[in-house]
Order: sequence, then structure tokens, then C-alpha cells
Amino acid sequence: MKFVDLLSISMSGGRGGNGCMSFRREKFRPKGGPDGGNGGRGGDVILEAAASLQTLADFERRRRFTAGNGEHGSGNDKNGRGGESLVLKVPCGTIVYDEETGEGLADLVEAGDRYVAAFGGRGGRGNRVFASSLRRAPRFSEKGEPGDESRLRLELRLIADIGFVGLPNAGKSSLLGAVSGATPKIADYPFTTLSPNLGVLFTDVEAVVLADIPGLIEGASSDKGLGLDFLRHVERTRLLLHVLDISSRDADAVKTDWRVVRHEMGLYDERLPERPCVVIGNKTDLCRDMEDYEGYLDELERFFKGEGFAFCAVSAVTGENMDALTRDIVAFAAAHPRPRGQVRLFASIPVEEDPLQGTRRRGRYRAEVIPLPDGSFRVLHPQVEKAAERYDLSQEENVARFTKLLRKHRVEELLEAAGAARGASVSIGGVDFSFSPDSAPSDDTGYA
Repeated sequence: MKFVDLLSISMSGGRGGNGCMSFRREKFRPKGGPDGGNGGRGGDVILEAAASLQTLADFERRRRFTAGNGEHGSGNDKNGRGGESLVLKVPCGTIVYDEETGEGLADLVEAGDRYVAAFGGRGGRGNRVFASSLRRAPRFSEKGEPGDESRLRLELRLIADIGFVGLPNAGKSSLLGAVSGATPKIADYPFTTLSPNLGVLFTDVEAVVLADIPGLIEGASSDKGLGLDFLRHVERTRLLLHVLDISSRDADAVKTDWRVVRHEMGLYDERLPERPCVVIGNKTDLCRDMEDYEGYLDELERFFKGEGFAFCAVSAVTGENMDALTRDIVAFAAAHPRPRGQVRLFASIPVEEDPLQGTRRRGRYRAEVIPLPDGSFRVLHPQVEKAAERYDLSQEENVARFTKLLRKHRVEELLEAAGAARGASVSIGGVDFSFSPDSAPSDDTGYA
């Protein structure tokens, strides 16, 4: 399957069902009172982490998702059924961002972690809800609310305990196969690995996941080569195994390769070079015939010890020192248990400073009128916009309720101050009206 670790998707929750306006009519109860039921709530769109997935490729062909709508209420006190929620499976390690703002919304690490990406709309209330001792026969109901709409960016960062990093053709895939038994594509040319490969090393305590990250080159952090696309996958690792090709028999060249990769990692994330790391000198089988083979390895070991890192010379082909490397990996995993991840949510709530209390509280909205180039006007206010969509303005009592709300927020005064004349087109929450001061609003004729 194609490896996909970054893409954008759009989704919307289901629309709530409309409330019903109805009155009970039975043989011996000609005035039985209101019995209109409520509309059902729209379904949610939910992202859920699944251990069986390793890529976001399932979302490549379909990028738009919508949950089920709620059913309408009906007479005889019958509420509509709620819409069916849509659960989308994503790989463990998927981070969810808001596409427009870049804000982090959730980090789905463990299998079963969930994030509600788009809530379903609330169902409209039927007229029975509005009955009271003062209003015995309400002749209005509400429409259902539309569901939330969102555009998200999904970014996969593999959940791996050990990460192999290094320049192309250093032998990372061969080492992965030798340690874990994985069978990645291996060939003697750069960029054989075009996507991360995973292997598993089973210990007495846990299954240690190893990842072979595609090779870095100088300038990878500036979007050269393949490194920038896959550096994100080393961010969750507990240990980095920095693989170096020592078959060049040139200690200075090996040190230069080391510095290149460390530099690119630091440019991508300054915390990466601080991650625990073991340096592996691979391909000892190609330099054993050197005159001063032992001295060559001693020089490299002294250098990396001075840098604060352990050095291990191995050969993935002949198996030299592979048992020792595997034991070191198992010992490290036992000494550094895998931390259990949690879903991290970042709520975005309008708040403002209260100068009297010195605390943060929910912000208060003020209606705003925006003149448009075509001579029409748009009214912005969350409560008013929501009411315009929910109220069924074909019902006279809803017209009166909506008019009262507009007067409460001084919408008519704001429109006149903005230059709106009688008959001007006014848009509120996707519903268009004609501006008619001191009269009731309707979809076709008037607006107050």
C-alpha cells in the first residue's frame, strides 16, 4: 500500500431534524394541546486511532465526509431519530490540525483515542416544548441546526520506539532487517527507501517497534531530497540509531557524514539532537582488509565517545556484532519504558479580560453590519445568525420571536446607521431578507 503521511480532508456533521408543529386531535379531545415532537440531533464525524493502520492512504481518493442527518419530529409527541455518526479510522500517531489556522486540535496516539472533528447540529424543538401556563397553544416550532463544518490537516508521525537515521545507502534497511526480521527493499543505490519501514523486535517485556527513516542529505531541512518529508517520524522515538557507512576507510569523511545529519536534524527541531543516540558504524565487512583496521575503529570510537555517544561497529551482511547491538537495544527499551500517550485537545473559546475581576471569561458578541459591494448588507452575530437558520419564518409566531431578537440586538438601528434604505437586501446566517423598518421579517417581503 502507498505510504501517505500528510493530507487535508473536509467534513461536516449531520443536520439536525426539524421540530414539528402539531396539535392533538382525538375523538373526545378536540383541543388536546400541542404535541409536536423534537427533531433528532445530527450525527458527528469522529476520528479514531486504529493500530491496524500505518498510513493515511485510505483518504487519498475521498476527501469529503458527512455524517447522517437527524430525522424530523412528528405529531403525537414523537421525536425524530438522531443521525448516524461517522467514525473514520486513522493510524496511531495522527496529529489533527485546523487547515486554516494551523492550530493543533488533537494528537491520537493510542489505539482507541477519539476526536470529534465535526459535531452534528442540534435538532429543532417542536411546539410542545414551548407550551406553558401563559402560552397554551404555541403555533411555531424550530428548524434543525446545520452540523459543524471543518477542514483539517492530518499529519502522521509514526509511533516507533527506535529510529534508524543516516545518509542514503548507509545500510539502515539492512540493519532493520537483521535486527527485527523485517524485509524492506534493499539495493546498492541511494534512496532505495522511499517511505519509512517498520520492524518489530520482541522482548520479554514488550514489542519494540523500529523504524527505518528514509535517508537525509545536506539541505534536507530546506526541502532538498526526501529528508524533510520524513524527519517528523523520528520525533516520537525513544532512541535514535545513527547509521554511518564506514566502508570509505576515511575517518574524516565518516565524521563529516555524522555532522551533516546532526546539523539537518537540529535545523528541523532543535530538540532532536538531544535525543538519546547510539552511533553505528556499518559495513565492517568492506574494510576488514585495511592495514590498520583496528586503529581506524579506535579513532572513530574515541571521536564519538568525546561527543558523548556510544559507538558500535557492525556488519548487517555478515552479522558481526549484531547480537551485541540487539542486546543494547533491548536493554535500553527495558530501562526507558514507553510513555503512554494521551489525546491532547486545544479548545478555542472566545474569551476576553474582565477589568474588574482580572479573570478571563467568555466574550460578549456585538452585532455588526457589513456593507457589501453590490449594495446589500450582511449582519454578523452568532445568536442572530443561528436564530435565522433555526426559526421557521413561515410561522407567524416565529416571525414575532425573530423580530424581538433583532430589536434586542439593535439590528435595525445598526442597518440604518450603515446606510441601509427600505428594500435593501440583508443577509443573516445564509437567509436573505428585504429591509423594511418597523415591520416583521419574512423570507420574501420584509425585515425589521
